[in-house]
Amino acid sequence: MAERTIAAIATPLGESSIGVIRISGERAAETADKVFFAFSGKKLSELCGYRAVYGKIKDGDRVLDDAVALVFRAPKSYTGEDVVEISLHGGRILLREVLRLILKNGAFPAEPGEFTKRAFLNGKTDLTRAESVMGLISAKSESELRISRAAHTGKISRKIEQIESDLTAADASIAAFSDYPDEDIEGLDRDNFIKMLENARKELEEMLSTYDAGRVLREGIETAIVGKPNVGKSTLMNMLSGSERSIVTDIAGTTRDVIEETVTAGDIVLRLADTAGIRNTDDAVESIGVDRAKARIDSAGLILAVFDCTSPLDGDDLSLLESVRGRNVIIIINKTDMESKIDKSVFEGFRTVETSAKSCDGYERLCAEIADIAGTANLDPDSAVLLNERQRACAERALDGVNEALSALLEGNTMDAVGVCVDDSLAALFELTGRRVTNEVTDEIFRRFCVGK
Repeated sequence: MAERTIAAIATPLGESSIGVIRISGERAAETADKVFFAFSGKKLSELCGYRAVYGKIKDGDRVLDDAVALVFRAPKSYTGEDVVEISLHGGRILLREVLRLILKNGAFPAEPGEFTKRAFLNGKTDLTRAESVMGLISAKSESELRISRAAHTGKISRKIEQIESDLTAADASIAAFSDYPDEDIEGLDRDNFIKMLENARKELEEMLSTYDAGRVLREGIETAIVGKPNVGKSTLMNMLSGSERSIVTDIAGTTRDVIEETVTAGDIVLRLADTAGIRNTDDAVESIGVDRAKARIDSAGLILAVFDCTSPLDGDDLSLLESVRGRNVIIIINKTDMESKIDKSVFEGFRTVETSAKSCDGYERLCAEIADIAGTANLDPDSAVLLNERQRACAERALDGVNEALSALLEGNTMDAVGVCVDDSLAALFELTGRRVTNEVTDEIFRRFCVGK
């Protein structure tokens, strides 16, 4: 257990009815007693856990605010230590004033993620559950929230435990064979041994196969809306954002720079850029916008290429079509509420969606195509989806160890050599869940958390 008693504001700074200051450590209650005075006269240090007391925050004789103090006793608290949470009025200045008072009376400022780090170090949570906390706080879509909630409730942990069980059984068989080579050890028949390793490989491959789609749901996609002037790019931007984010006129070339917005299309966050119309132009300012639009095509993870169905395709349209071929692109055939004058056969081989961005027709189909191209259409957000690159790298190393063990076995290598590969795989899984992890890795993980969590 850490020796320092720490404190931090645990709610966002701003204007709210309630703000919470959390204190954790061996002297949490004693520290709080120096600033919080219950109307009943009881001291917080005398209370059992799970007790709430109403009183005042005082700095000497000066009353700062009314407050409620909630006491938790180790180990039955979030951090596994003694914890006091003081709820008071949620003004930014007031919360900072009370926190300064608590720090003046013996507490230390909590570092980013230090409360959750202490929960991990005190065995209250494993590393995958701890890493899900920031996702619960910062989720921008329902699916992202569900992925984080699944991890927080132990979906990843339980999946890893199942894989560890198979590998541990295999490892135990190898150890028994090495110690008693002349005995007929149960479970060491070749078929059963291979089955255990193949089952572990299957589970790891399944987890890794969902990583990219899960990352899309967590992080979103850099998306560019491109097309000639006046084909409806800005109207499409407004349809996706649900507001008049881009200026819409009948004058070609109205958008001359990149307009950015973050929107949610179905369950996927799009970091959207409405670009200038792409065409040959002698206008110096418009030309800069066209160059920036072309640069966005090169950097975007998803391209929404818009074409106006009311006008025959020309050289600029066809040039744009060739520039996006082979990319993650959805062709938007826009203005379908009017008479079509284009040859749609040129879009053969592309994903196409017909829309009337002005009336929002085609929105649901567009969301479905985005989900399909992003690989999220068949992803179950409530399953064990790896949350970050650290977890993915650990799972990759574990899979490599299993594959090497299978290869060593099939190539006729000694069981000791196979065991080394299995041990490597288990070590990677132990690092994933935090059963064996270095202080440097732990510090880096929790450094990314917000202060107060």
